[in-house]
Amino acid sequence: MRRSIWRMQCRRNSESKKKSVPGMSSNVNSNAIGQMFDHIVPAYDILNHLLSFGRDFYWRRRLSDAIDKDKKVRVLDLATGTGDVLISLLKRNSNVTEAVGLDISENMLALCRRKIARHKLTERASLICADAVDSGLKSEIFDIVTIGFGIRNTPDVSATLKEIYRLLKPGGTTLILEFSMPANKTIRKFYLLYMRYYVPLLGKIISNDWNAYKYLNTSIEKFYSREDFCSLMRETGFINIEVTELTFCIACIYKGTRPGN
Repeated sequence: MRRSIWRMQCRRNSESKKKSVPGMSSNVNSNAIGQMFDHIVPAYDILNHLLSFGRDFYWRRRLSDAIDKDKKVRVLDLATGTGDVLISLLKRNSNVTEAVGLDISENMLALCRRKIARHKLTERASLICADAVDSGLKSEIFDIVTIGFGIRNTPDVSATLKEIYRLLKPGGTTLILEFSMPANKTIRKFYLLYMRYYVPLLGKIISNDWNAYKYLNTSIEKFYSREDFCSLMRETGFINIEVTELTFCIACIYKGTRPGN
């Protein structure tokens, strides 16, 4: 699929407007997770920074710096949301000639477009509103596929990994940034208290949505262990799997390669 077609899709998804964020759609998202993220867009970025005590900037930098800088690459960022991973990838890697951001929430993408324009990255970035499990994009067209804090929100994690595998060129790399449960028992105890009580409370105060930030906690607790997720990546066909633990293992970067021809 050529870049001009991506841009046409991007423009088609950004026609309607809403007061809180220019470009936000007033249409109801047919996907439940998409509806949730559509609703919390205005407070989404500030809550990410507050709830992580600013560590989310560091985590995205580590993901961006894991990209091979020796050759020009085309990147797809799934569940791109408001674009923080996408923007970090582009700003920290001049060899990324083109980056496509894909998300199921049109309202998230509306804010993402504004941020991309503000950072003067429009010529290197395109956006598509689609499902990460079924993107509709052609097979084997990306050198790198990333997803930051989004794979646990997909309805079928295994199917999402298979879609990532399909989209990668042979020899291509996936980088998956996701929350994890701390291995240290003491840290884990305080982390669970923080996630179960403080996170939904602050989410309610700032975004007026308790359920969305209660979901954040439950989705993290229910997600695969590091070992099980690596096993799932291997079952999908990825090789050379590596795990980088960040900030007491609160977050991890999973790296895997699609075998070459």
